[in-house]
Amino acid sequence: MLKKTSVKTSKRVEFIEITNEVRKFVSESGIREGIVVIYVPHTTCGVTVNEHADPSVVGDMIRHLGKLIPEDAGYSHLEGNSDAHIKTSIIGSSLTLIISGGNLVLGTWQGVFLCEFDGPRTRDVYMKIIAG
Repeated sequence: MLKKTSVKTSKRVEFIEITNEVRKFVSESGIREGIVVIYVPHTTCGVTVNEHADPSVVGDMIRHLGKLIPEDAGYSHLEGNSDAHIKTSIIGSSLTLIISGGNLVLGTWQGVFLCEFDGPRTRDVYMKIIAG
């Protein structure tokens, strides 16, 4: 079972929570046990699992990634978005999460985030369930 959805971002760098979309897909699939793979086919946008209860965590992540990999650090790439490529490689472009009892398995404070590093854009998110 495969689903493609789109997410519109509004800033150059932002984390958008997509946990509810993933949960809905899992619920609608009817699959009780298995995994769901979440993949973004972009070189300047990733996905991660992190705390969703306190928005300051996302802010801290964005700020510190910006300090580690500044937007303008004399990169060779002519498009001017090398920082976004590097951040995406660090964060990653896919996740594999467990489905148990028909539910997405996440910790109490965990959420799934699309990580935009070169927006604003419309980003594709693919979700694939593998029953098991």
